[in-house]
Amino acid sequence: MRGSDPDAALYWMAKMLYAGEDPRFIARRLCILAAEDVGNADPLALVLANAALQISEFVGMPEARIPLAQAVIYLSCAPKSNASYLAIDKAMQDIENNKVQDVPDYLKDATLDKDILGHGKDYKYAHNYKGHYVKQEYTLKKVTYYEPTNIGYEAKIKERLAKLRKV
Repeated sequence: MRGSDPDAALYWMAKMLYAGEDPRFIARRLCILAAEDVGNADPLALVLANAALQISEFVGMPEARIPLAQAVIYLSCAPKSNASYLAIDKAMQDIENNKVQDVPDYLKDATLDKDILGHGKDYKYAHNYKGHYVKQEYTLKKVTYYEPTNIGYEAKIKERLAKLRKV
């Protein structure tokens, strides 16, 4: 599927099913592939993969092969982006390397500590601003993990982020 060959993907899935592989294992792998390899290039891929998982569990074999096949074909033919996968790995690496930041005071819960500790002070509620966006720092030190591609729907996300970052 990663290589965008639906026929090969169907062949290998059929071979796995005939060999007795648990359809749930295949369905879980479809969900992971949808997130890891298709990502935001086609956000509906994850929804379809999850639907195939749920339907295949509901109907069982031998009919489970049909929604699984539909998902395999869709995922094989979908535009690909691993930007989300790379982004979370970068963020996880920062945490593993102790690049830990405190939560800015204005983002902390202000229900009890607003007056004493200044929690929530100067917080800007995005929905109160034009376009439901306001420039505000959400980390104490600037970080960039997500680098969207120009592929599929992710190109629209990239364009929107570029506009927001110019504000």
